[in-house]
Amino acid sequence: ILKRSHVEDLIILTFDRDYGELIYRHRASLPAGVVYFRFAPATPSEPGEILLNILAQEIPSLSGRFTIIERGRIRQRALYILNRRE
Repeated sequence: ILKRSHVEDLIILTFDRDYGELIYRHRASLPAGVVYFRFAPATPSEPGEILLNILAQEIPSLSGRFTIIERGRIRQRALYILNRRE
């Protein structure tokens, strides 16, 4: 999934926290971006609704970043800071 995200310039949307470990600790392929939802959704549509609200705001791009979305908080870390060869 990470390699395909990189090759096809796709952003990964996930509830799986292992992506952070794969990218930062194990130095896996850099994806185009990752959006990690760090909460248990109350409804199936809640993550999409939250993401649409975020995209409507003026926030930095999701591309090239590891974005963590929690209820009431968004954090981002640049993926390119790893500065390594593919």
